[in-house]
Amino acid sequence: MNKFNPEYIITMKDIVQEGSAILRKKTEEVKIPVSHEDKDALLCMLQYLKNSQDPNISKKYKLRPGSGLSANQIGLDKRMFAALFEEREKKNEVMMINPKIISHSLNMIYLPQGEGCLSVEREVNGFVPRYERIKVKAFDITGKEVIYKFKGYGSIVIQHEIDHLNGIMFYDRINTENPYKLPDNVEIESLK
Repeated sequence: MNKFNPEYIITMKDIVQEGSAILRKKTEEVKIPVSHEDKDALLCMLQYLKNSQDPNISKKYKLRPGSGLSANQIGLDKRMFAALFEEREKKNEVMMINPKIISHSLNMIYLPQGEGCLSVEREVNGFVPRYERIKVKAFDITGKEVIYKFKGYGSIVIQHEIDHLNGIMFYDRINTENPYKLPDNVEIESLK
């Protein structure tokens, strides 16, 4: 029985922290059609993001704000995640199952303040280079195959979550010798 049902509220105690083995393994593909259990878990993950971005609820439950949450971050070995982010005044709500980046731009971007992660409680400084635009093939919560396009901040969030599903942490992408060194021979700019 899955504890992640519609009544369950994910809090920080459910979030797996760095050092845990599940964050370092490639997650298992989700079976299609999507089971009720997987749908419930995805909706629970999306609800966490909504709660975490609501000042009153996040304070009440002591939630760290997040833009994305992957299944392995709540201890599930499943290739799926939820994301909730604002871009150009528009809220984007995404739930993806078995996502694959099928194409990306050559030029890259990074967040000037660096990236954060719900599974990393410490501050990590450095630039994380990401593709500016990506095209992703995935299944939605109904089990329908969908092609998504993202650019800018949304592209960063989605790449961060897909990395999670592949056992990659954001700081694996920071230059180890010089955290603020950006890749050579590629057009890269800071996301305002």
